[in-house]
Amino acid sequence: QVQLVESGGGLVQAGDSLRLSCEASGRTFSSYAMGWFRQAPGKEREFVAAIIWSGGSTAYADSVKGRFTISRDNAKNTVYLQMNSLKPEDTGGYYCAKDRYPLRTVVDGALRFSHAYDTWGQGTQVTVSS
Repeated sequence: QVQLVESGGGLVQAGDSLRLSCEASGRTFSSYAMGWFRQAPGKEREFVAAIIWSGGSTAYADSVKGRFTISRDNAKNTVYLQMNSLKPEDTGGYYCAKDRYPLRTVVDGALRFSHAYDTWGQGTQVTVSS
């Protein structure tokens, strides 16, 4: 059973940067696409970014495109979310998740939805002040 642990959140000012990390236990990490979602207080969880198992293809929510970058290091069982030019509306809990199915090659479509994932981390809080 894969377990995911996020880190790197914090309190920053608008315009600052943060890099989130999500470390996975288990040997099968490299076979699965990974996603990042976020949830602001009183709002539903929303898709942020996804990356296929090889790292060769990525997808982003329109609200973060051009500011956030998802990447992965399969040798370290870790997926990253580099967040630049942060805005107050980026505030929320950030969660990484593992794809339900291995070796998916199409990053768009299903991977934008939470039901595509079967394992979630506990989340890391990002707070952006104006």
